[in-house]
Amino acid sequence: MNSIDYIVVPAYNEASRLPSVLKRIAHLGYEHIVVVDDGSSDDTADVAAEHHVHVVRHTINLGVGAATQTGIQFALNQGADYIVTIDGDHQHLPEDIEHLLTAIRESESDMVIGSRFMKEDHGVPTSRVIYNKIANALTLVITGVHVTDSQSGMKVISRKFAKACELNCNGFEFCVEMIRNAALTHHKVTEIPISVRYSKETMEKGQSLFNGFKMIGRLIRLNFYK
Repeated sequence: MNSIDYIVVPAYNEASRLPSVLKRIAHLGYEHIVVVDDGSSDDTADVAAEHHVHVVRHTINLGVGAATQTGIQFALNQGADYIVTIDGDHQHLPEDIEHLLTAIRESESDMVIGSRFMKEDHGVPTSRVIYNKIANALTLVITGVHVTDSQSGMKVISRKFAKACELNCNGFEFCVEMIRNAALTHHKVTEIPISVRYSKETMEKGQSLFNGFKMIGRLIRLNFYK
């Protein structure tokens, strides 16, 4: 019996880049796509609707964690067996979706993280490499799980884990929260290499060292050590 695979695309002010992402995902044969417009001030929701995908809208900008949680819940309600998350800014390559889905089925994992750092020639800017190393160290302390890319926005989770994983973090720290939830509920986490592409726009919108320090503060306030 074929599984039902859903692709969740959190998007905030991505009207210019989203079409190329959605066209590529659809071209690869994925029928179940949901875009979560996280309170965009541009035409993100309208652009998504033109591509005949499911569109869920937040009336205000809540953060990528909240948008991801909304997309996961929507996919669960539609009967998804596996849920892939991919950024709407075309930083990730839709061609890696199949690699993630194959990995989660063959490894019997509950979450497979697409790691930007498992390839020697990953091409990730130095600032992001430094930020990721700090985030990985924090993730290890909080969760006891070692990963090479704790902040990856491209991952796939099983229905079983999705139902058990309740996200409370609205910002980028949701990635750490997901890994922590997996550890606490004894769900298997693995990583596979993926490719990424960076542009001036994605660098401006993404994470930074300053945001990283804010993320650490939020994680501590949420009593993750308890």
